[in-house]
Amino acid sequence: MKEFFSHIRGAVVSTLVLAVVCCGLYPLIVFGISQLLFREQANGSLIVSADGSVRGSKLLGQAFSDPKYFHPRPSAAGNGYDASSSGGSNLGPTSKKLKDAIQERIAAYRAENGLSETEPVPADAVTASGSGLDPEISLLNAELPRVAKTRGLGEDKVRELVQQNTDGRDLGVFGDPGVNVLQLNLALDRQH
Repeated sequence: MKEFFSHIRGAVVSTLVLAVVCCGLYPLIVFGISQLLFREQANGSLIVSADGSVRGSKLLGQAFSDPKYFHPRPSAAGNGYDASSSGGSNLGPTSKKLKDAIQERIAAYRAENGLSETEPVPADAVTASGSGLDPEISLLNAELPRVAKTRGLGEDKVRELVQQNTDGRDLGVFGDPGVNVLQLNLALDRQH
């Protein structure tokens, strides 16, 4: 019986030590390191306006539908850009539903931007990202003159704002540059 209680005591002590280390010390150390080295990212990469109100996150897309704004990629996350329902549509390349949705998006994009039936449409304008929360669009998607015309701004001024809000390639070599839609739209609002 003495040996049984010795094993129980060892198991309880091990459980308590592991609980303190794994549920207390380790999370505190990781939190401290993240706050010291990656403060902005650890706190959500929030975009805060001059009055102190949070406008959104650099890392999460938001819905914009007004013609005076650049529009993000389509979202398959819940009712659109719902972070609690993040995820793709799970529709495969042979899916008729996906093909029909893309055809509808192409037609809507062309109509909204005044493009002819033969002009190409950027892929990111009609396909959702894997998470459904992509905050960026391609440079090709941001080059159309719709926003400049709607706002009555010069295309050169809008192009300059696009360049100011363009993120480079990951690690300098991977992927394509992207334009953060929320930051760009906020910059447009400050200009106009």
